[in-house]
Amino acid sequence: MRWTLPGRLAVTTVALLTVVSTGCAPSDDDSSGSGEVVRLTFWGDWSGEGEQQFRTMTDAFNKTHPGIRVEYVVQEDMLTKFLTASTSGQAPDVMFWDRWRTATYAPKNVLEPLDERMKKDGIDRERFYGEAVRELSHDGKVYGLPLTVDARALFYNKTHLKEAGVEPPRTWADLEEAAIKLTRREGGKLIRAGLSMDDVGLFSMYLHQAGGQMVTDDCSRTTFNSPQGTQALDLWGRMVRGGVYQTGFETGLGEGTDAFATGKVSMIFTGPWNITTYKKYGKDLDFGIVPPPAGPQGGKASLMGGFGLVIPRAAKQKDAAWEFVKWWTAEKANALKWAKTSLNIPGNVEAATDPFFTGDPFWRPILDTLEYAKVRPACAGYPPMEDEALIPNLQLFLGGKATAQQALAKSQEQGDRVLTQNNLD
Repeated sequence: MRWTLPGRLAVTTVALLTVVSTGCAPSDDDSSGSGEVVRLTFWGDWSGEGEQQFRTMTDAFNKTHPGIRVEYVVQEDMLTKFLTASTSGQAPDVMFWDRWRTATYAPKNVLEPLDERMKKDGIDRERFYGEAVRELSHDGKVYGLPLTVDARALFYNKTHLKEAGVEPPRTWADLEEAAIKLTRREGGKLIRAGLSMDDVGLFSMYLHQAGGQMVTDDCSRTTFNSPQGTQALDLWGRMVRGGVYQTGFETGLGEGTDAFATGKVSMIFTGPWNITTYKKYGKDLDFGIVPPPAGPQGGKASLMGGFGLVIPRAAKQKDAAWEFVKWWTAEKANALKWAKTSLNIPGNVEAATDPFFTGDPFWRPILDTLEYAKVRPACAGYPPMEDEALIPNLQLFLGGKATAQQALAKSQEQGDRVLTQNNLD
């Protein structure tokens, strides 16, 4: 599972940003002392509407930095081109970065540590969401600054809940009861699911709510085959037996069809990227949002994702690149401008707690959830472990082809092997 804006961000594209500067202090990698404009390259992975949002920010930067010029160009297959460019002298100077990749790429020595620049300019980590900074860090060094943050919360159809006499769930027990009550079947066929259960990657959220964790602190082995992991799958199993889940129900609605927006699902764990989508495309959809229900012992947990800005180690214009990164992320006014332009929660805490977000009934629950949301483990082997070992076995469990114990044991066996292999690599 990808924790960061699934769908529109699954496509990896690249943007070229050229920055030219005469205003930067002289340095080894900038030609600012010569009076020439210095060109920077910025790669990102949004096109279309996202590209226009980027251009709004680069235009604003250009206007306030007359010696710097920013140009944004979209390309595909960013990571492959980035690794090639890093050894060929064609590396970009700034990159729009899916934060979870840091654990994989920082050890490859292709990202520039920012600690000294942050210290010199008085940029404290506390300006940003701590989990987001942690996800951009490796081996005690910071490799980027957070640009956006997001967290999974529970979106619910107000009309469905009112008709069923159900309140938005606050606990696992509430969630189970509501999911079963909201489900509609006709002749044994699922017509409406009370809760979307298709995204089995959310297992880690349930596990943390139960008080467990996914892997050891040193990333050497998995830890989800535990009493807490069993509790999570037992909850899923009870909802499946209650008729909430049917294999292929949501995917069978048709390509591009959102089950929640069309009223085929009453509740779904998703993120703030869908707020605008549901407002725009959910015909007659009256929905609300609450933080994820607490686990059996009252534990609160959610999944945090998001993006940052990084400077490649092979960048030619690091000083100018840092000025741009710092301007966009560390200054509240610019972080807030970005937030209002893109409708993303900024990684800058002061900007995120602006009334624009705190006074909105849709954004407020997401902010509340961010207070305890956690990023995925910072292990190079975690993404392949999740994709290759955990998710396939959880899907077998939901489909009735494996018991909870079998799914967890097989996931552990295969997952430990993947983690070991990545540690050796």
